[in-house]
Amino acid sequence: MTRDWSRYWRSPDRPLEAMHAHFEQHVYHRHSHDTYSFGVTEIGAQAFTCRGSAHTSATGMVMAFNPDDPHDGHAADRFGFTYRIVHIGPEVVADALEDTTGRRTGLPLFTDPVLDDPVLAHSLHALHLALLGGASALRRDELLRATVAAMVRRGSTTAGASDRTPRTGALLIAERVRRRLDDSPLDDLTATDLATAAGCSRFMVYRAFQAAYGLAPSDYQRQLRLRTARRLIARGLSLGQVAARSGFADQSHLTRWFTRAYGVTPGTYRKAGLLPTG
Repeated sequence: MTRDWSRYWRSPDRPLEAMHAHFEQHVYHRHSHDTYSFGVTEIGAQAFTCRGSAHTSATGMVMAFNPDDPHDGHAADRFGFTYRIVHIGPEVVADALEDTTGRRTGLPLFTDPVLDDPVLAHSLHALHLALLGGASALRRDELLRATVAAMVRRGSTTAGASDRTPRTGALLIAERVRRRLDDSPLDDLTATDLATAAGCSRFMVYRAFQAAYGLAPSDYQRQLRLRTARRLIARGLSLGQVAARSGFADQSHLTRWFTRAYGVTPGTYRKAGLLPTG
């Protein structure tokens, strides 16, 4: 019998979410978030792949994912792992990093997804407890600002480095394909549709997109639909309506993929927004 459990919290007014979970059997399907995601492993070890390499976050270690970093995850052994993770929208990170003169310093880039840093682990743990524990809004904001600042100071590299990446032919193809998918996430697009949009062969579409973003075009399309589902759930639509409006065949289809990607059911995610916020 599995002993998997999870508890979820999300802010009702900004892109800020948190989860506390223990997983022995759950396996995350490869997915990404449109947020920065910072986690700390409390017990055990989580194994995952990210940016083309295998990683393990053991007890006391911190995980740092940039927006749109594809990753998966599972227990490294039969005993499972317990961890806490916060998802912070880029605009919230930018606000937290604004200096005393009101200037924006640019968004950070984390090149190492696992950090062995007790200071960061302590800071993330304190922020997470405040979010799920009903601390006051002022206390949550103070801890959020301090945690983001510490993560950037101790764990990030250059800001905006990805903006300076040379746009090779393959990258241009991947960007055209991504724009086509972004423009019509609910359309039943074919490989031919994407090849036409990118001006290349169907084989090149897959190869270029996979190399640029770490996901197949179909996985990226599903990710867009899952993000749409999250927004619709937060707006209060029924799960049947959410499934229909986000491109899933039915509610069970939505539930299956939502759980594989995020570790919680759509119903749990809905209830998270109803929890007291302090």
